[in-house]
Amino acid sequence: MTQVVVVDVVGLTPKLLKHMPNLQSLARTGWQAELGTVLPAVTCSAQSTFLTGAMPRDHGIVGNGWYFRDVGEVHLWRQHNKLVLGDKVWETARAANPDFQIANVCWWYAMGATTDITVTPRPIYHADGRKSPDAYVRPPALHDELTGALGEFPLFQYWGPTAALASSEWIIGASRKILREHHPDMLLVYVPHLDYDLQRFGPDSAQAIRAAREIDTALKPLLDDARDADATVVALSEYGITDVRRPVDINRLLRREGLLEVYTQAGMEYLDPWVSRAFAVADHQVAHVYVADSSDIPRVRDMLSSLAGVDEVLDRSEQARYGIDHERSGELVVVADPDAWFTYYYWLDDDRAPDFARGVEIHRKPGYDPAELFFNPEDKLAKAKAGLNLVKKKVGLRYAMQVVPLDPAPVRGSHGRLPLSADDGPVLLCSVPDAEPGGAVAATEVRDLLLQLQGIPEGVRR
Repeated sequence: MTQVVVVDVVGLTPKLLKHMPNLQSLARTGWQAELGTVLPAVTCSAQSTFLTGAMPRDHGIVGNGWYFRDVGEVHLWRQHNKLVLGDKVWETARAANPDFQIANVCWWYAMGATTDITVTPRPIYHADGRKSPDAYVRPPALHDELTGALGEFPLFQYWGPTAALASSEWIIGASRKILREHHPDMLLVYVPHLDYDLQRFGPDSAQAIRAAREIDTALKPLLDDARDADATVVALSEYGITDVRRPVDINRLLRREGLLEVYTQAGMEYLDPWVSRAFAVADHQVAHVYVADSSDIPRVRDMLSSLAGVDEVLDRSEQARYGIDHERSGELVVVADPDAWFTYYYWLDDDRAPDFARGVEIHRKPGYDPAELFFNPEDKLAKAKAGLNLVKKKVGLRYAMQVVPLDPAPVRGSHGRLPLSADDGPVLLCSVPDAEPGGAVAATEVRDLLLQLQGIPEGVRR
């Protein structure tokens, strides 16, 4: 059985690939193809499609988060693999080879998965409210092996204002160690570095080109290890990031129209999804709008269609065209214009914003917040405060990292729409000429491609 290493280089496009000679070398020995994606073109939906061969309507991952109607709460970035419906690629492979071994380093929905090796970011949530960097690792003994060799997982370089190359370097280091010492039949590797400066500065910025060169250099040792092990490498991306200039406050419109409600505690306003007639879960350039009473749908649809920055408003029947008509989806799914993206903001006065709005709080915010990539430019002491808080953390004191701006204007890149051109969309590279498709690869075809490269018979793949 051929060993396959699958590297998810987030945000990789044909345009950026021109600055990445080590990844280009894969195509020189093998091939390169345009890669399709799904709506929404975001991490959780795209990865779930790659691994199951199914659309969001079937695997159920309709975004990086959604409104969980059964508990009445919005949750983003859940981690339990059981949320992803359908057989995963390694489960199908085991039907042909019960001894098939799979390692997952930081692909999403890792916890509870039937993988043999799992590594995924997982902070320590202390009883006093502190949060310390760490990772969930299975088997448990591997945790100390990885941290002993690489240090603690650099959580604060994985996301937030200090997000940087160090997190991808740690992931690459862990992947190399697993490849060398455990020899899995398939190794999944997620490297997020391009996500940061492309959203901060835009995909055509000097910072984006520098980031592409940095991650290409960082990947070289892993690519060399894979070549030395005679493993096939597949490098792919979930989406391309494009230039944006217009944040769209979809929830503020719904609130002004009396459809979204809040409740107040300690002078702060919190989204009240239990009684709101309509509210949006914003996720980059796509938003799920949940409408409690179906009689309100025509009004809400007309309202959103007239909102500047909105391209499409999809009801259930129109969602079917994009394969996103699942019960977890909003009654309406809204797609932004190419140069626009959706904020989650629902308060009308910044003085009433909840305290988590100014922090990196991916699990508490009822929507995605790319402003978390920035220090507040209006607070000249923001970086100093962040440094002081890290000192507090190290000595065991509680702290609040309130350094994130409430102004979304600095964001220069986003994704989520289907790409308008192949140059701005995902790409797939393969290090061997086997299984070259002779055209574009659909997101739903990635699973079968990986099984084919693995040598799994076609009858089992189906």
